[in-house]
Amino acid sequence: MQFADRLQSLKSNVFGEMDRAKAQARAAGHPIIDLSVGSSDLPTEERVLEAIAQSLSDPSTHGYLLLNGTLPFRQAAADWYTRKFGVSVDAETEVTPLIGSQEGTAMVPLALLNPGDFALVQDPSYPSHTGGVYLAGGQPYFMPLLAENNFLPVLEDIPAPVLVQAKLMVLSYPHNPTAAIAPLDFFQRAIAFCEQHNLVLAHDFPYPDLVFDGAPAPSVLQADPEKRRSIEFFSLSKSYNMGGFRVGYAIGNAALIEKLRQVKAVMGFNQYAGILNGAIAALSGPQDTVAATVQRFRERRDVLVASLQEMGWAVTAPPATMYIWTRLPERWAQDSLGFCTELVAQTGVAIAPGSGFGKAGEGYIRFALVRDPAALREAVAKMGAFIQSAL
Repeated sequence: MQFADRLQSLKSNVFGEMDRAKAQARAAGHPIIDLSVGSSDLPTEERVLEAIAQSLSDPSTHGYLLLNGTLPFRQAAADWYTRKFGVSVDAETEVTPLIGSQEGTAMVPLALLNPGDFALVQDPSYPSHTGGVYLAGGQPYFMPLLAENNFLPVLEDIPAPVLVQAKLMVLSYPHNPTAAIAPLDFFQRAIAFCEQHNLVLAHDFPYPDLVFDGAPAPSVLQADPEKRRSIEFFSLSKSYNMGGFRVGYAIGNAALIEKLRQVKAVMGFNQYAGILNGAIAALSGPQDTVAATVQRFRERRDVLVASLQEMGWAVTAPPATMYIWTRLPERWAQDSLGFCTELVAQTGVAIAPGSGFGKAGEGYIRFALVRDPAALREAVAKMGAFIQSAL
């Protein structure tokens, strides 16, 4: 058999290697403390589950769900955005449901890029941001995110020849993996930059609620309320602990939403209607559970940061997300995957190697705050013993 050349760009997957390493450690008898995947361990709210449960006995929810049938969900999403960010949204033309925000970031390059076109993506970044570019036959231009720049790209450093061929800029703040927040004035500058160079700005936005310190995280649509050239992707996985339900949506420029629907239509239908009924309950009801979720992750952040600092690790508390992003000791500065695979093999503690998020991520590791404080302390203690033994 002969396979498509595009797969060559997708063959490296450190998360697949970490999955194998975790399986081998489990088979060797190690209990796994898995802090490598940002999948919340907190329960989905009862009223959300009840809305889904009630749908199960309704035969009208059992068939394929086409776009017209998603209007109640799209209206709930539009209303949520307007309440939260003060941005007016047309549920009919400016919202489309997604099977998680990851689906949107992977599909939007298919709607915009011709083979050889550039997309400007962050480095480090979430893997689907570049994966979608490769599938569309495009070229990613990696914008380095450095600590000295507050993990914001320096737009003026992008070469002119790249901009001539570019169609898309992909951003994500609060940022996975660095946990950085972009201020509204950065988004305003990014929108102006995209206007100047005729780019679409796609913003992956699954963490707007998981902000611990300072001002709320802004939406890119607050910098582009007319939605001239922006689209934003939201997921219910984090704020509402609904990761396994795979529900999210895109809001943005009506023409771009239409093209995204066009791409999505040839790939399949929408989620089960009952899941969208649960999502409507989450978005439309009281938001007390969201606040409680944020507090739980804040407490976990403080525990993990304090435990690392007690071990002598120079780490600062991140302002947002469910992650701690920190440099490795010098010995592993060029081999974060090697550190993580050996750590899980010897201790059962699984964390994410920075190299999985791009070249600029090498030398870092990412902890996901998806276990209770006692497990976090145990993980740090085991990691400290592993490092001490190795050194």
